[in-house]
Amino acid sequence: MSKTAPRPTLEAVAARAGVSRATVSRVVNGGDGVREPLVERVRRAVEELGYVPNQAARSLVTKRHDAVAVVIAEPETRVFADPFFGLQLRGISKELTAHDNQLVLLLTEGRDDHARVARYLAGGHVDGALVFSLHLDDPLPGLIQGAGVPTVFGGRPGWSDGTRDVVYVDSDNRGGAREAVRHLVGLGRGRVAHLTGPLDQTSAADRLEGFRDVMGDADPRLVVESDFTPGGGERAMRELLDRCPDVDAVFAANDLTASGALRVLRERGRRVPEDVAVVGFDDMLPVAEQTDPPLTTVRQDIEEMGRIMTRLLLRGLDRRTPHAAPDDAPDGSPSGVVLPTTLVRRASA
Repeated sequence: MSKTAPRPTLEAVAARAGVSRATVSRVVNGGDGVREPLVERVRRAVEELGYVPNQAARSLVTKRHDAVAVVIAEPETRVFADPFFGLQLRGISKELTAHDNQLVLLLTEGRDDHARVARYLAGGHVDGALVFSLHLDDPLPGLIQGAGVPTVFGGRPGWSDGTRDVVYVDSDNRGGAREAVRHLVGLGRGRVAHLTGPLDQTSAADRLEGFRDVMGDADPRLVVESDFTPGGGERAMRELLDRCPDVDAVFAANDLTASGALRVLRERGRRVPEDVAVVGFDDMLPVAEQTDPPLTTVRQDIEEMGRIMTRLLLRGLDRRTPHAAPDDAPDGSPSGVVLPTTLVRRASA
């Protein structure tokens, strides 16, 4: 093996800049009390020598690790197959990078992984956590709270005990669903169905409530539970057509569900939108623009959700409480930011 050059030390930077070691330490660790000309000399020496601060030593001074855990309560097969998670991670990563923080991705394959995640968070490896895709009976929130880690959640919490002070970012799922169904009704469709997401997640439950806000006492056979996946959309669409062959419109709880529904409609010889109009939810361009026909859908800004979650956490860490919304966040309560949705019309409805 070839020998590597020794890493530059604080002492070497101090000698190059002509200042004390303590002055260099204050500058590289973000401390106060150093005159600007000396700060510039230290920064120039750091750049010339290629000095990289020792993170462990820096953490002792700043009490920060400059690392944030992203906890996704889904198996990796789901995470890497669904563009939603990639978009949200992109927003999170961009914001963390802009603030010189590292992203630590933690996935949960099953309940056995929850204790592992909680131990990691409690071990002092990260400054905070961003958690999303929770299910109603998920023990993770309680475990994370027990770990004492500042946390921001993606999605409206579904806990009903009212004892947990939580910070979250979500989209207007119920309002977006109402707009989608009103659009279908406005097209003159009389048998409007809904393919739900998993109803143990608040996003799916809220979209179902939005459907019911418009449809009222619709035939209960027109609601079929699915799971936010293309395969689930296929199964739910087949069940729907078997139950209600006269259906003439479908609101699918997300774009992946809608893509599966479109495949089944094509197999069954139903024309879209002439025979059955279809609307999705998300506006994930890799999906919505590639379906046949292109999908009319409700747009939520998934990447922006990740960005605002990260800002809430980082600003909260700076204040030692993640309970104040960022200055540029949309209106919301101090603990919850709800982003607007819009209907994007394409050829499917």
